[in-house]
Amino acid sequence: MKKRSSPKQLDELYEALTKVETKEEAKLFLDDLLSKNELKALSGRIHSAKMFLEGKTYMEVIEETEISSATLARVSKCVKNGKGYSRILKKL
Repeated sequence: MKKRSSPKQLDELYEALTKVETKEEAKLFLDDLLSKNELKALSGRIHSAKMFLEGKTYMEVIEETEISSATLARVSKCVKNGKGYSRILKKL
């Protein structure tokens, strides 16, 4: 049976992310932490979220990205109702 991350493990991840100070540091950290496929998936979600925040439609996002429709629906929901995407992406 696959174990889920404990709250302590998640806190360690969140804490580690707050220690990243530069884009280069972020690249090095994420390259070590994630597989190429995981990086591709996360970057696709970020790009899709940015597109939604810019007012792009589902069709425009689908045409430009390789994100699945299920993931795209989740990203859209989080952009509309979540607290993280818009807060962080507005800082870019």
